[in-house]
Amino acid sequence: MKKKRVSLKDRKKRLRRGIYILPNIFTSLNIFCGFYAVIASIEQKFLPAAISIIIAVVFDALDGKIARATNTTSKFGVEYDSLADLISFGLAPGVMMYLWALKPFGRMGWLAAFLFMICGALRLARFNTQSGSSGNEYFVGLPIPAGAAMTATTVLFCSKFEISGSACHFVILIMLYMLSFLMVSTVKYSSFKKPELFKRMNFNVLVSIILILIFIAAQPSIALFIIGLTYIISGPVFFLLRRKKAKQELKISRIEKKHESNSV
Repeated sequence: MKKKRVSLKDRKKRLRRGIYILPNIFTSLNIFCGFYAVIASIEQKFLPAAISIIIAVVFDALDGKIARATNTTSKFGVEYDSLADLISFGLAPGVMMYLWALKPFGRMGWLAAFLFMICGALRLARFNTQSGSSGNEYFVGLPIPAGAAMTATTVLFCSKFEISGSACHFVILIMLYMLSFLMVSTVKYSSFKKPELFKRMNFNVLVSIILILIFIAAQPSIALFIIGLTYIISGPVFFLLRRKKAKQELKISRIEKKHESNSV
């Protein structure tokens, strides 16, 4: 009995079908971490819940990188990733923050958690519809993984200094409202996807990155909180600086036009 020969084209198709599984496995691990964070929060284990959300952020970053590196990006993968992000970075942080700090507020507390989740869903929907139309150098609005990471690092930071959620519940409420607003805003955030960042690097920058990594290894709770807070603040700060620069340029152009008209 003769064996059926498999052509090179068929082999490539089979290989690509197999490779497609790899990024989706990381997306599935992302969902697993988000689901575990919900379960841990219900059981009042907020520290493991926060760590699980941060691990989910890592898996979320890896699945996209792997898909692009192996040339296995697909519409299915994009939609699956968005659903995973809504669970891990919308639902899980909302439940965690409500049970950890917002429960004393009652209806106002769970509405803040719901607002965080719904704004995250809107942010994901807008990102999917605008993907390809905008540049890769920045995100329009705060990315939902960054918002979720901010909530998780806040829990880690407070746990480090033995601060309970109920002790700072008003600050947490304001923070959730601010994060929700930033996610649906038009404030631009760096995506760190500029090729220049990796092609050329100053020696001092390299030393700074090494020192930051050492700081993270030595004090992960404090370092991750500071890094997350710096990224959150960077959007509004650069937005105000760009707005100020645009006003100055407009003022200069008006003065130049006035001088030209006077000279004529």
